[in-house]
Amino acid sequence: MTGAERVPVLDLGPELEALWGELSSEVLRVLRSGRFVLGPDVEAFEREAAQYLGVKHAVGLNSGTDALFIGLRALGVEPGDEVVTTPFTFFATAEAISLIGATPVFADIEADSFNLDPASVEAAVTGRTRAVIPVHLFGRPVDWGRISAIAFRHDLRVLEDCAQSIGATVAGGARTGALGDAGAFSFYPTKNLGGFGDGGLLTSDDDAVAETARMLRTHGERRRYHNEMIGYNSRLDALQAALLRVKLQRLEEFNQARRAAARRYSELLADLDGALTTPAVTDGHVFHQYTVRIHGGRRDEVRQRLDDAGIGTMVYYPIPCHRLPIYVDAYADASLPVAEAAADEVLSLPLWPAIEAATQERVADALAAALD
Repeated sequence: MTGAERVPVLDLGPELEALWGELSSEVLRVLRSGRFVLGPDVEAFEREAAQYLGVKHAVGLNSGTDALFIGLRALGVEPGDEVVTTPFTFFATAEAISLIGATPVFADIEADSFNLDPASVEAAVTGRTRAVIPVHLFGRPVDWGRISAIAFRHDLRVLEDCAQSIGATVAGGARTGALGDAGAFSFYPTKNLGGFGDGGLLTSDDDAVAETARMLRTHGERRRYHNEMIGYNSRLDALQAALLRVKLQRLEEFNQARRAAARRYSELLADLDGALTTPAVTDGHVFHQYTVRIHGGRRDEVRQRLDDAGIGTMVYYPIPCHRLPIYVDAYADASLPVAEAAADEVLSLPLWPAIEAATQERVADALAAALD
């Protein structure tokens, strides 16, 4: 490749540039305040996030991973319980289950959405199942009607993994994180609402769940030096909260821009149908990633050709959780063919809210050439 600059898989520059004045002002304000951990900025962000998401409580935490295991504990999941989840997700989803001494039970996924297959979830439920963690992968909500019906039939708690889906909605307009008993969010810098370091949030309409989560984030104390349970140090920094408040005001705009870019990709790639499958631009999808499937066992070859052409891509996720070294022995007999096929075929293309049409055209042309 000569001449043209590389196309990264994600470019945060335009978003930062658009918000630079407000972000810079907030940094200086917080530095001068002398309040750096929890405090009024975190409380304000929690209120605004709860209002945006349509929930009663939002609890700021150190990371999305912490939101998952604190969420499980707050929901009453205990060592020895089973929690059904997807194998096609970032390791933290399953890791959180293992961290509290419960057992992850992996159900298969749907080929088109990459989300949990409700029929496989139902088949995975046993007498030890206490909860289910559906992951709204790549920004597309799960089939909530069917998942919630299964949870109701079997008296299961539902912790939504919303790390990639902030702002996504289901039929009727409810947002992810306001559907189950609790929702876990990540503000890792690459997320649709990304911070400037780590950060997380747990949402719930349940007063007891929220109170327990607040205790767990501060060493199990309700008030200073009166520790009532073994907890964690998982407090959201004030600086992160202040900067997230700025970005939250633009989240809808940025998510709509992601959807517009996804529609453009689908139009540009329409003639490649057969060589690849594009994701459906469904209602409520916020496109944390635009992920195609490359057929014929050619994914890695195509990715290399794109790299040679100066196009960045990512594979989320090349190894399903039940095949990771930490779990492979325990799940040696697991048969999850849809998730395993997805791991061999998925490829995420460059996407960010301000991506230009010309950049997408270049990506599409390079992909067509790579598949030729």
